[in-house]
Amino acid sequence: MARLPYLEADQVAPEYRDMLKRNTNLHKLLVNSPDMARAFNGMGSYIRFKSKLDPRLRELAILQVGWMEKSEYEFTHHVKIGREFGVTDADIEAMMVETEGKPSSLEPLAKLILKGAREMVRELAMSDATFAEIKRELSDEQMTDLVVTIAFYCAVVRVLATMKMDNEPYYKEVLQQYPIPGVN
Repeated sequence: MARLPYLEADQVAPEYRDMLKRNTNLHKLLVNSPDMARAFNGMGSYIRFKSKLDPRLRELAILQVGWMEKSEYEFTHHVKIGREFGVTDADIEAMMVETEGKPSSLEPLAKLILKGAREMVRELAMSDATFAEIKRELSDEQMTDLVVTIAFYCAVVRVLATMKMDNEPYYKEVLQQYPIPGVN
């Protein structure tokens, strides 16, 4: 059970009701601080709709963070979101295999981006070698978008865990296909 209430539109000042357009528990909880919710949504919206990073690669990086951090909420939401941006079941299965240190059929850039995300989760930062390898394929703008995206979702999973966010049933369905080891 969440540590703060999930607010409905009638519990929020009219000028902040747009923060509840996405009817998720995350958005309903964040509007306890409406200006923070607006800032949070601004970053999330930029990442999803304005980033110059290839959307499939972006979603794979986000899925890697959610999977490694065993964040049911983040992982399941981004499986569904990722499908809207070209992430396939084969991509998700390959990400899981890559996480175990085994080779997959992913293209080299996707493998490098997953490696960079794993390094940022485990080690705080991408190694110089991984950064340089990815940078050979991405512009400075794309590289910035990638690093900030991974860092943002490292923060998001900590918000979700600390607030004890309840996952919605619609998203829980993903766990039937992709159970997260160690998560009930």
